[in-house]
Order: sequence, then structure tokens, then C-alpha cells
Amino acid sequence: MNTALVLTLIGDDRPGLVDAVSATIAEHGGNWQESRMAQLAGKFAGILLAEVADSQVEALTADLRRLQTQGLNVTVERSDQSAKESTYRSLHLNLVGQDHPGIVRDVSHVLASRGINIEELSTECSSASWSGETLFHATAHLQVPRELSSDELREVLEGLANELMVDIALDDAPLAAADT
Repeated sequence: MNTALVLTLIGDDRPGLVDAVSATIAEHGGNWQESRMAQLAGKFAGILLAEVADSQVEALTADLRRLQTQGLNVTVERSDQSAKESTYRSLHLNLVGQDHPGIVRDVSHVLASRGINIEELSTECSSASWSGETLFHATAHLQVPRELSSDELREVLEGLANELMVDIALDDAPLAAADT
């Protein structure tokens, strides 16, 4: 039997960090399944899903924690990947607008208040080519309760887009065009 492990990684960015983690997993016969990793402000940060034989979990966990001597902090959590009947549908959200504090807070609050789970979130800032102002971009994969109608969700997101002065698109359908 195999165990799924979710790892979080953080340390000063330098060459060889992914190599160290992948070698440690491979030494225990583990399988690297999925990951998201990035360099942020000089730090290497990542999350990954690995699978390993039950008999190797403790040894792998100990060896991964030893990577701290190389400047990489690793947290290991067991995951229950048991299949559950889905009461959610998946949607994709895109947001862009002039950057200002609170955008993620406001969007995540509206989504959470309706039982929507943010399965994956990616954000970045860029310079607007026409004005030089900072634009905030976000993409999210959402798990939306099946009982929440698309019309209700669109209405809520349209109101939020207007309030925040951003453009929000759900599954590539524009919801609001803000003047930024």
C-alpha cells in the first residue's frame, strides 16, 4: 500500500534544491506526482505531492527533514486521497485590474462566504504598457457547490468586479469591464 505525502518547501534560493528533494524521494522509491514551485523575493518556495510505500514513510520523512542542514525547510503531511462523490463543479476565474491592497482578501471572502473552495491560486503584478501603472493579475481554479447557480455566482462576481474596479472573467466569459 502507498501513502500520499504533501510537502511544503522553503529556503534561500540556490541551484540544487529541487535536485536534493527529488533525489531524497527517489532514494525511498517514492514517486513525485505533482508540484508548484517558484522563486519569490530570493526564497525558493514550493508544494508537492509524492507517493511512497507505507514502509518508507517514516524514513523518507526523516531524510527530507534533514535537508534543513542544506538550508531547506521541509514540512511533510500525510494526505487522504480517498475518492469522494463530488458535490462541486470546477470553474476557472481570471482577474485583472489596477493593483491595490485587499484584492485577494475581498475576492477570497466573497468566494468563501458562498462555500466556494479555491483549489489553486496564482497571482502576479506587472506594469501596464499604456500607463506604467501596476496591474494585478490573478487566476484561480475554483470548486463551486453544485447548488450555487451560475446566475447567482455571476451576479455576485459582477458586483465585486465593479466594487474593486477590476475585470473578472469566469470560464472565459467576461463579467465586468472596469475603467482602470
